Amino acid sequence: MARPRAIADVVEIPGPWQHRYVAANGARFHVAQADLPADPDSRPLVLLLHGFPEFWWAWRAQLPALTHAGFRAAAMDLRGYGGSDKTPRGYDPLTLAQDVSGVIKALGERSAVLVGHGWGGYVGWATAVLHQREVAALCSVAAPHPLSVLRGLLPGPATRGRRRGSLGALRHLLAMQTPMLPERRLADPSGRFLGAHLRAWSDPGSGFPDDEALSTYAAAFGLWPAPHCALEYDRWLFRSRVRADGRQFDRTMRAPVTQPAMLVTGSADPALSGPEVGLRSGAHVTGPFRSEGVAGAGHFPHEEQPDAFNALLLSWLRSL
Repeated sequence: MARPRAIADVVEIPGPWQHRYVAANGARFHVAQADLPADPDSRPLVLLLHGFPEFWWAWRAQLPALTHAGFRAAAMDLRGYGGSDKTPRGYDPLTLAQDVSGVIKALGERSAVLVGHGWGGYVGWATAVLHQREVAALCSVAAPHPLSVLRGLLPGPATRGRRRGSLGALRHLLAMQTPMLPERRLADPSGRFLGAHLRAWSDPGSGFPDDEALSTYAAAFGLWPAPHCALEYDRWLFRSRVRADGRQFDRTMRAPVTQPAMLVTGSADPALSGPEVGLRSGAHVTGPFRSEGVAGAGHFPHEEQPDAFNALLLSWLRSL
């Protein structure tokens, strides 16, 4: 099905990949799929899930690297982002996990290794529990296990050394709850708010975001109602604390992750650095688990230090 020209111009960025749209879970999703490896016995699908405030293009350095290493790689736009459908509802992790499971099948695979950053990692954890057969392994980037996310934002004895960053992350979550103002800031074509957010959550020495990244992400948030849809993720996280669906999700996530899992954090992440992040997440994993850090990176290690991140990811994938 043909897509509106405005979406194609913004989302279908050329590169060593193809763009396609697949139907899953009652919606249509945009996927950038890297060229297939020449080796007919290539390794399994690696499905990349972006976080806020990005879209599939966040994985532009990983798609070709994975292909060259012999993996089939694809990066999807999560519901509400980029070229995927921007539905009025469906921004809870139960629905989002079903989205990911459906996209794996729509790509012709029975299972995939999930690599998710931020909200993509949060959804990856949920998919690993709710759809075990479709998830062969999980690499979560800057996204602890869902049951430890809010605990990590609240400073206490274990987080006293990074109290400032924790409070900053909590303030960010609370600021997203107000109506309309956050949408207007995200939709600002100048990218002023986006640039301030990305720089505040990155290592100052990484050089991220550059002008290209900032203009690309600002253009993607110009696809209304993408700003509203993106904020619905944070609003669900906050409001679910006092709602039945939030309590149900917490109960569901008490089941252990039995697949191999790895948590990757940037050494300068303002909210998630420190060994306790890995310990808390590892407590929910019964499969092989690793917690790794990327030096010189903040909340976006795959973009701030792509070479170091790719080496770490490929080493882990080959060990599975």
